[in-house]
Amino acid sequence: MALQSKAAGPIPVCAHSGCGRDAGAFASVRAAPWAPCGTIPAMLMYPQIDPVALQIGPLAVHWYGITYLVAFGLFMLLGVLRLRHAPFAALRGAQAWSRRDVEDILFLGVLGVIVGGRLGYCLFYKPGYYLGHPLEVFAVWQGGMSFHGGLLGVAVALLWFARSRQRPLLQVADFVAPCVPTGLAAGRVGNFINGELWGRFAPPDLPWGMVFPQSGSMLPRHPSQVYQFLLEGLLLFVLLWLYARRERRPGQVAAAFLVGYGALRFTAEYFREPDSFLGLLSLGMSMGQWLCVPMVAAGVALWVWAQRQPVAARR
Repeated sequence: MALQSKAAGPIPVCAHSGCGRDAGAFASVRAAPWAPCGTIPAMLMYPQIDPVALQIGPLAVHWYGITYLVAFGLFMLLGVLRLRHAPFAALRGAQAWSRRDVEDILFLGVLGVIVGGRLGYCLFYKPGYYLGHPLEVFAVWQGGMSFHGGLLGVAVALLWFARSRQRPLLQVADFVAPCVPTGLAAGRVGNFINGELWGRFAPPDLPWGMVFPQSGSMLPRHPSQVYQFLLEGLLLFVLLWLYARRERRPGQVAAAFLVGYGALRFTAEYFREPDSFLGLLSLGMSMGQWLCVPMVAAGVALWVWAQRQPVAARR
């Protein structure tokens, strides 16, 4: 229903049944069509989960820390299972893979994630701030980690492992790649528990639209942490694990991870609220999306290169 005006034509009104108040006056506050009368439909509210899972005197165990432990445990479990896949199960002698290799990769990977993730956040997202406050780079307890920086840190860790054990780097990368997505999924659970990295505004009739009061708005948003949990975590894990069960050319499993994660993260970023201090960059893309572009390109190039290698060179 709309009230008619001789001068301006139809005047938008509140869509709530029985209201009829002029909605045009509320356009400046980004209100949804039902907002002018203050009546809103039922929607999901962020449950405000206590980030501390267990408090024993001065010792506080945070849920986010638990999700990291879950991620490391899943990597160890999947790594042991990965030892049964080709070509690793067939390797013998000095080239044979063992549980100890998985443990060492996990240890080095943790260092790579922490160091690379922190440095990546400082360089990719707030270079000017940390250039003026260099000591705060070490203040990891204040938050601020970058997946793409962590990926580079893990790449350095895997390079060191490959050289120290005299193993082909691509073989090491192929071993690790399918074991990573479950850890990413655990991290997104931690993001949701912390009530951070919420999504962009969602249509008011979206059944799973969720209000995050800590965002400063009472309008429903996309629960982008859940989207990323499902896409970059579960879906990517299933696809990679199935792809890696058969022997592939060296580098192709790692390439599939780069392309898969980059494409799924790029898609999820359309629903995730950009960082307030950056906003959207060129072409209306977020920093996360721009960082995914070279990732996908590198994955495609690696896969094509591996596909063109002679069979004899792969043995």
